[in-house]
Amino acid sequence: MTIRTSQKASLFAESVIREMSRVFAARGDKPGVNLAQGFPDFPAPASMKEAACEAIRKDINQYAVTWGSKNLRNAIADKTKRHYGVSPNPEREITVTCGTTEAMMAALLALTDPGDEVIVFEPYYENYGPDAIISGAVPRFVSLHEPDWHFDEKEVAAAFNNKTRAIIINTPNNPTGKIFTHEELSFIAGLCQKWNVVAITDEIYEHIIYDGRQHVRMADLPGMQDRTVTISGLSKTYSATGWRIGWLLAPPNATDAIRKMHDFLTVGAAAPLMEAAAHALGYPDSYYAELAQHYQTKRNMLHAVLEEVGFEPFETQGAYYIMADAGELMRVTGHDNDISFGRWMIDEIGVATVPVSSFFRGKKKQGNKVRFCFCKKDETLALAADLLREGFRVSQKQKKIA
Repeated sequence: MTIRTSQKASLFAESVIREMSRVFAARGDKPGVNLAQGFPDFPAPASMKEAACEAIRKDINQYAVTWGSKNLRNAIADKTKRHYGVSPNPEREITVTCGTTEAMMAALLALTDPGDEVIVFEPYYENYGPDAIISGAVPRFVSLHEPDWHFDEKEVAAAFNNKTRAIIINTPNNPTGKIFTHEELSFIAGLCQKWNVVAITDEIYEHIIYDGRQHVRMADLPGMQDRTVTISGLSKTYSATGWRIGWLLAPPNATDAIRKMHDFLTVGAAAPLMEAAAHALGYPDSYYAELAQHYQTKRNMLHAVLEEVGFEPFETQGAYYIMADAGELMRVTGHDNDISFGRWMIDEIGVATVPVSSFFRGKKKQGNKVRFCFCKKDETLALAADLLREGFRVSQKQKKIA
């Protein structure tokens, strides 16, 4: 007997990011570095971990309030006030979820109906397309154009229509490293107000920004506070991707709907980890400044190595990824698509990346770009650099001999 599966399950594939991590893990004990999946290999902040242990010792181990512990919701409100000058109401405008992945899913389920259109910028973090499909909405893609990943205003304007219910904006952006500017967000805001569209912003990398740039929140632009859902979380800023603590800031009517979806998706986030998250959100401003500088140093190091071995990396303004054109290296090593090249890099170079075709609709197979993450210890990145230098030196030498 073959179980009948849903039509929507056939409309998207498994995560290529996590697939590449599994392929890398299958290598066993061979020397190598996983620069595919975006998780740090260094410790989370010690005081945050101790706060989690203390919460467990105090037996904070049962269900918390479905939409998040009061301590964490208050901490989110306080941090938002401290960094952005606005104070969301913890009782009516904040929902804690099991990571930002669930936050996005809950938002789309709560705010869209089957047949509604959701605008997604492409390339996009690979969850967004499937999230729209699972919710019954129809994703409508708008291109970001290299090398600076700008959008064409006419193309964006043409994507809005009477069926448009939401637009997803990820800034700082994964996978491109782009930070949407005030001018870009203002243009989108005008269209949202014209067409009565909600902006759902994924701002999980809000504190990982470089070269003196500023993070702009869509919710803070004129006319957008009541039509923006802002998503962030613990994973990236506090190096705890496995804790799965995320949150949404939204107007009260949207929050009511989001909380209902969240309730029946997961009930609630882990109680002791929410107490630890509340502790971490109280870190001083120096923590965030040091975090950005910490990652900027790593970005600069990896960018230089990628250029040295023959990649053409794009500028990374924020988040902790570098997207790189691998066209020349693919030609030299005999590959005509990024999927086979990425697998070859794991097998022959010992470095895992993500084929950038996975960030496009339909998982197109003729891409020539790969994404590297650099949220790794210095010694991990040093090993990656050695493997890249040696691996591509040998492969190019072999090509010349052939």
